[in-house]
Amino acid sequence: MTDKTHLKTPNHRMTLSGPDHREEHDAMKLLGVLGGMSWTSTAEYYRLLNHGVAVRLGGLHSARLLVHSVDFAPVAAMQHDGNWDGTTTVLVDAAQELERAGAQGLILATNTMHKVADQLQAATNIPLLHIADATAARIRADGLHTVALLATAFTMEQDFYIGRLRDQGLDVITPDDAERADVHRIIYDELCQDVVLDSSRDRYREVMDHLAQRGAEGIILGCTEIGLLVEAGDASVPLYDTTAIHVEQAIDWMLAP
Repeated sequence: MTDKTHLKTPNHRMTLSGPDHREEHDAMKLLGVLGGMSWTSTAEYYRLLNHGVAVRLGGLHSARLLVHSVDFAPVAAMQHDGNWDGTTTVLVDAAQELERAGAQGLILATNTMHKVADQLQAATNIPLLHIADATAARIRADGLHTVALLATAFTMEQDFYIGRLRDQGLDVITPDDAERADVHRIIYDELCQDVVLDSSRDRYREVMDHLAQRGAEGIILGCTEIGLLVEAGDASVPLYDTTAIHVEQAIDWMLAP
């Protein structure tokens, strides 16, 4: 993408043309997608991965994918109970199933569960493409230094994600307590359940405006559902949609020689 919004492609059917790059298709790696957290964003991952491959290769090409979609309800309950060992067990089992099925690489289609990314990588023998690394690289390439983070409370308040961004030279600010509570609630009570409300979009716009006033040069949409609610015109600074950025990283990896 050439601008700083990094938003997802429009949700409509497209007619694609171009050469049938058979050699590139034959070399395409098989990607494992660990999703279901939530299914709404995993569906968007699937659409964007296939759309991106079709655009790059042309014709009838699509992405070579294995998708393991977990039941999010017990995972979410463990998150809110602080039972991260339990979530690790669920995701390690799923990641290992993807590896046994032939996946050559892995993406975790959620920001929050990157809390256990190191454990997933240690438990498998295939590369895990980290969403925060891809996001940090894009922001640095755009020359930004101070960014805001919108995400679940776990991602905004714990160090596993913000610390990784800071290790890569970024200053990260987050909303205040009341704003964080609203951002988190809207993700779990609405977006994860395929509910998109104008009132929630207005609240996110308000939060993003406050973050820009506090010095944010850009805003990370650090939950994979947020791009379903807001887009570039909703903020006065560039938005970094982690779902779209993660997908681009994955396609680069899949099509690399």
